[in-house]
Amino acid sequence: MDQAEGLRTMNEPFSEIQDPSGESGRRRGEGEPLPWPRVISVGSGKGGVGKTNVVANLAFAFTLLGKKVLVLDADLGLANIDVLLGLTPRYTIQHLLNRQKSVFEILTKGPGGMSILPASSGVLELVDLDESQKIFLLGELDQVAETVDVLLIDTGAGISSNVLYFNLAAEESIVVVTPEPTSITDAYALIKVLSTKYKKERFIILINSARSSHEAKETFKKISMVVDRFLGSVSVDYLGFVPFDEKLPIAVKHQRPVLEIYPQAPSSRCFMEMAKTLMGKPVLQRPYGQVQFFWQYLFQGQKFTPKMGEAIEIPGT
Repeated sequence: MDQAEGLRTMNEPFSEIQDPSGESGRRRGEGEPLPWPRVISVGSGKGGVGKTNVVANLAFAFTLLGKKVLVLDADLGLANIDVLLGLTPRYTIQHLLNRQKSVFEILTKGPGGMSILPASSGVLELVDLDESQKIFLLGELDQVAETVDVLLIDTGAGISSNVLYFNLAAEESIVVVTPEPTSITDAYALIKVLSTKYKKERFIILINSARSSHEAKETFKKISMVVDRFLGSVSVDYLGFVPFDEKLPIAVKHQRPVLEIYPQAPSSRCFMEMAKTLMGKPVLQRPYGQVQFFWQYLFQGQKFTPKMGEAIEIPGT
């Protein structure tokens, strides 16, 4: 599906569709409201902060709330959500981009009935997609996105072009931060690039591996203060924190979400509360379905390739 075709199909009648796997999904219909999937990106300024674990557990939490969930592993060159969940996908996004398989053929079922679009690990050509590949991928994604309630995008860490692109292709952007000074600094760098170069104005902060609520709130306070001081109209909202929890590494070893096997663990309760908070936020109604809207946004927006190694200092860290 090209961009024009994707925009044209927004006016097709709503009917039950049957994907190649045999599962029906929702589609638009005359007299019925458009399906508005909540599109949430999850990123971080640096690796090693537990971002993919956050994605897996939030996705599972959404399924417990009765939502149809799709996870896009957009860390295309270093994919690992399938490993984290003990899955062995037969096909990946690489097969999709090579036109070898359709988007429905590469879908993989995960815990709680979530669907996953798995990426490939160690494939250099996927690290920096060109514009045509990005547009093709979003076009294919659009076919699946309208059948779900929540689309979670695991964007990868840093400020590569892929990371920036998929953060922009989401209405809500969660930035995962730990109390470590380097994590705080790099999280600010991601927010700075997205806000100054692409005019993204709202971010949601999730503090991971905090030893107390006080430490989490102090970490958020540092980010909030420097954003207020240097980035003007940009707003950051505090989603909550995931405590340092001995059950988390055990769950990782078992390749299962901690919420699935230890539902009463402190971290599990926090994941559920954050999922409820996110679902309680209103979804902004756009003139088109969200994915199609961001096609236009990305085409009209300024193209920017970040310069790596830019020195960004945060006072007090």
